[in-house]
Amino acid sequence: MDARGLACPQPVIMTRTALQECDAVVTIVDNRTAQHNVTRMAEKSGCTVRVEEREDGVYLHILRSAQPAGEPAPTPPVSPSGGPLVLVISNEHMGHGEAELGHILIRAFFHTLNEVEPLPDTIIFFNSGVRLVVEDSPVLEDLRSLSEQGVEILACGTCLQYYNLKDKIAVGEVSNMMTIAETMLRAGRLVSW
Repeated sequence: MDARGLACPQPVIMTRTALQECDAVVTIVDNRTAQHNVTRMAEKSGCTVRVEEREDGVYLHILRSAQPAGEPAPTPPVSPSGGPLVLVISNEHMGHGEAELGHILIRAFFHTLNEVEPLPDTIIFFNSGVRLVVEDSPVLEDLRSLSEQGVEILACGTCLQYYNLKDKIAVGEVSNMMTIAETMLRAGRLVSW
């Protein structure tokens, strides 16, 4: 897998996908962050990693370890019990601080969300977060993919109207505060920022 020049989390996603089909993968990266992230993901998945540094990049030789007899294979995370997993997005960028960095992080987050388990059952967008569900959103394709996988996407109608975006929604459905409040209160686990 040639992951040189790719932004986070692409090298990890590419490698993880390849490991679902093969027991041995070589991923080429060009920076320490990608090397660390791919190595950590592989080791958490029960693989061994041998690092080979060359002039044209860092080659990560990843080998799925054989499962010892009698030991169960690692199990993927399961959905929380007691109710649905609900993700609440109240901002068009992630975190506090520099907006430019926050926009980079939100794109990486939603791209990565398509690759992890468990998926949220519902994602609620309100306040400036509704800008992520409209035409020309930098995460629109990732949100469409999540929707196709069964993730319910709700966007606050009042917020869309406030930002003059109600006629530009491109994924999910326009919702209301009653539905949003009920969904949040019935959640088994609520993740918000």
